[in-house]
Amino acid sequence: MLKSMTGYGRGEANACGKKFTVELKAVNHRFCEVVLRLPRPLMSMEDQIKRLIQSQIARGRIDCFLGIEKCSEETTALVKVDKALAAAYYKAMKELQEELGVEGKIKLKHLTVLPGVMSLEEVADNVEEWWSAIREAVENALEDLIKMRVTEGEQLAKDIWKRVGQIAIHNAKIRERAPYVVEDYKERLEKRLNDFLNNSGLDAGRITAEAALFAERSNITEETVRLDSHLSQVYACLGADEAVGRKFDFLIQEMNREINTIASKANDLEINRLVIEVKSELEKIREQVQNIE
Repeated sequence: MLKSMTGYGRGEANACGKKFTVELKAVNHRFCEVVLRLPRPLMSMEDQIKRLIQSQIARGRIDCFLGIEKCSEETTALVKVDKALAAAYYKAMKELQEELGVEGKIKLKHLTVLPGVMSLEEVADNVEEWWSAIREAVENALEDLIKMRVTEGEQLAKDIWKRVGQIAIHNAKIRERAPYVVEDYKERLEKRLNDFLNNSGLDAGRITAEAALFAERSNITEETVRLDSHLSQVYACLGADEAVGRKFDFLIQEMNREINTIASKANDLEINRLVIEVKSELEKIREQVQNIE
């Protein structure tokens, strides 16, 4: 199943009173590059998240954004009371009252505002407890991303399939035309020699030898057969359930090499016209292949 390298995916999961949101944005890249943007508490999970993404993605640059939101009213801090200190303050205040002869009742509110009696203590998060939810959010985002990549890949496959079919047709025409190239050359050679010798007698054997030498130099059977073989491999790639982008790159290079050889050897206007058509289709396929995983 052909996949594009571009796409977007989003996933969410809840745990420990928090909502984890993951966004994945994928663009073309020669290899698989994962760039993470994580909140500071999750930096220790960077390698785990990267491995999880790379287990599903073969090629492309993946930008991963992970956000945390509080989704419950649970407090993340504890109120700490130093009872011993409050008792010491109370005792000191009573002694001060007696010594100064000051009357009045010492109330709780007088004690709670004194330094150190009451304080807030942050509850440390157990980040490891978040992993199952983070993994679920990443997996949901990956599923969403891959679905979009497959949809785009189907469109790319249709276009490439059509263009490969056109190349196959052009290659068949080149193969049909090839035998006539030698005959045309033989006729042109004979005409030029006739003109040169003012229609005097010609050595037929020499003309035949020249034509045979030209036929050997201009034989493109091997190139057309290899081109058909490469086209068959492209068809196989279009139905493969794996990353085939690099293989496509190689096949396009090989087909360009074969078609250039055909053009240089054939020395025929009609074949050269067909070669131009093939190269045009190959260039369009090459552009599409840049988007394939």
